[in-house]
Amino acid sequence: MIVTECDIPGPLIIEPKVFGDERGFFMESWNAAQFAEAGLDIAFVQDNHSRSQKGVLRGMHFQNPGPQGKLVRVVSGAVFDVAVDLRRSSPTFGHWTGVELSAENKRMFWVPQGFAHGFLTLEDDTDFLYKCDAPYAPQHEHSLAWDDPDVAIAWPLDGIAVQLSTKDAKGTPLSDVEAFA
Repeated sequence: MIVTECDIPGPLIIEPKVFGDERGFFMESWNAAQFAEAGLDIAFVQDNHSRSQKGVLRGMHFQNPGPQGKLVRVVSGAVFDVAVDLRRSSPTFGHWTGVELSAENKRMFWVPQGFAHGFLTLEDDTDFLYKCDAPYAPQHEHSLAWDDPDVAIAWPLDGIAVQLSTKDAKGTPLSDVEAFA
């Protein structure tokens, strides 16, 4: 697999080896030994699956306390996936990085603890899968405002009408988030 660092330290783009022929393809989406060799010695405790229509924006979520690292991928459709650094001690605090994940490109994205995470669905019937290294704790979940001008995420909206949950529509500005040390 190919592991590519992003423009801020922490998040990684992971491109698995894909073996294909006229019948289809095969790939390993998780192999503990190979990921550990790449510096990602992670113990996952939860797998999640969401389906969304084009224009759904989920995020920017994080848990504090009890942060989650997430290994995310798309198995049907496409998303623009984003991580925002919420580590106050980091020189890239408040900076974001993003990557398009799709069933076609088969990329995965590692979003480490200490980051807000979210995605914009670019196609109907997009299936988004993610592994978490800590359990979901709704009492500690927060939402960074997806459109905070201080973060200035360049969402590829191109005429897409964004659909938000009530929680995500009430996201907290970066200046007021319960950031990490």
